Order: sequence, then structure tokens, then C-alpha cells
Amino acid sequence: MHYHSVEESNVTEKAGIREEQGCRLCPRNCGVNREAGKSGVCGQTAVVKAARAALHFWEEPCISGKAGSGTVFFSGCPLHCVFCQNKAIAEGTAGKYISVERLSEIFLELQEKGANNINLVTPGHFVPQIAEALATAKGKGLYLPVVYNTGSYEYRDTLRKMEGLVDIYLPDFKYMDTALGLRYSHAADYSEVAKAAVAEMVRQTGTAVFENGDEDGLMKRGTIVRHLVLPGCAEDSKAVIRYLHETYGDRIYLSIMNQFTPVSGLADYPEINRRVTKQEYEEVVDYALSIGVECGFIQEGETAEESFIPAFDGEGV
Repeated sequence: MHYHSVEESNVTEKAGIREEQGCRLCPRNCGVNREAGKSGVCGQTAVVKAARAALHFWEEPCISGKAGSGTVFFSGCPLHCVFCQNKAIAEGTAGKYISVERLSEIFLELQEKGANNINLVTPGHFVPQIAEALATAKGKGLYLPVVYNTGSYEYRDTLRKMEGLVDIYLPDFKYMDTALGLRYSHAADYSEVAKAAVAEMVRQTGTAVFENGDEDGLMKRGTIVRHLVLPGCAEDSKAVIRYLHETYGDRIYLSIMNQFTPVSGLADYPEINRRVTKQEYEEVVDYALSIGVECGFIQEGETAEESFIPAFDGEGV
């Protein structure tokens, strides 16, 4: 598969899947006519495909809470990270095709099941359809906060299509080093794209708002930036954390994760074909604390387990 990446300035303000020149939703800028049934770099046509819609309990405490997050896992992804833990859906092998109307029903069904929020996982390549489904569901009584859960390889213009529909952004910031972005996500421009994307997210949400003003409660609005510590990449992790803290301070929450799980297919990437050591993770966390990071989440104990990866069996779809 050939991966594209271009400067956002080369894309029109009205970037979107329904333009005549093809799909321009993400920085791959592949230009494929997905409306005609062709698959973009994301691996998907214009028909929504989802692999699971169920209560999920493994997000940050302010997202999952006790009742769970109403999570919809969309099939396909523009990044195709070599270490992806959700490869079955990222590569599009798992999932069911559904209509926009059905997607709106799924949102309402998750609300009826007691979900704390609606959590859209890897939604970027279906933004026009999701926006339509959310508007329909809100018109039929959907009142839960909406979470946009993304790898951050997103155009600002695409994110702006979700303004007013999304309450919480849950983006990754994977790397600062261009070499790492190229090697592991086929995207040398990853950090620059992610910087612009996160800036747009924070602009939309502002400072975090919690239920009853209690930071130990559920988040109602805000941005939580996730960073997964990779084996042997502690210095890059520090660079990511330093950038985010210096840029946003307490306007965002940081989630520093140690759950990297080696998956099959990493033979060509032996340097990351292992778990992150306790020493590596603690070095990154200690650094975050040393520069004054106060608003955030860390993981304790053994988290690099397959149990964090749900079954993409079509439940709830």
C-alpha cells in the first residue's frame, strides 16, 4: 500500500469525502472516490463500517467511570501503525457495513444501556456520516457527551466539521521525532499534523469541565492527550510531554500509558518487539512530574495484556 502525506495548505477549505476530486478528509490526501465504492488509504469506502458498539471499561476513569463508555469502534485507519493493537479493525478485516440511520440508532441504544458517553474510536474517515448520525440522534433525544477518540492524524478542517457535536477529544500524540513517525506510522509529518490537530481540539473544548466540578468525577468537556510510551523511546516521550505541557499547561490532561503490547508482525522492528520496562515508564512519568505536569493519568501494574483488546465480533452493530 502506498501512503501519502501532504501539507494541509494544499487542500481546499471545504475538504471532504463528497468533493469531485475524491476524499480529502485526512492528511493522506489520497483523492480516492470513496462514494463510488473505492477504498482510500484508510481501507474504507463511503459506507460506514463498524466492528463493535458496546460499553467499554478500559478508558481513563473520567471517561469509563463505573457504567462504562459507549464505544463505537470504526473499521479502517489512515495510519496503519506497525504496532497497532487493533489491527483487525485498522486493516478493515473486522466489521459490518451499516447505514447512517443505523449508526444514529446505535448511539441511542448505547445511551439506553447506561453509557456515560458516546465514544467514537478512529472516526476521522467517516466524519461526514458520523456528523449526520449524531445530528439525527440528538434530534431524537441523545444527550450524552460525545468523545472523539483519534490517532491525531487529522486535518483541522475535518475536525471543524465536528464542532458543536463533540464534547471531549481523546487524541494520541504518538511521536515528536519525524523518523519515528515515518518508521512506525509511514508518516514523517505526524508530529506537525498532530500539533495542528490538538490545537484545534483544545480550541473547541477549552479547559476541562467535570461533573459537579469534581476532578475525580466524569469529564463533561475537555481534551485528554494520550501518549503511549514505546520501548527504547523514552527521550521522544519526554519531548512529547514537554511540548504538550509548555504549549497547553493545565488546559489539557495528559494520559501517559505503559500498555504497549507487542503484536505479531514486528519481526522487522526488533527494537520495539518487547514490552516497555518498568524503569522506562517510570523515567517518563518522573520527567513529567519534574516539569510540573499535574493534570493527568498514569497506569500502574501490568497493563500490557491482550485483555485490553476487546473482541471485534460485531457486538451492538
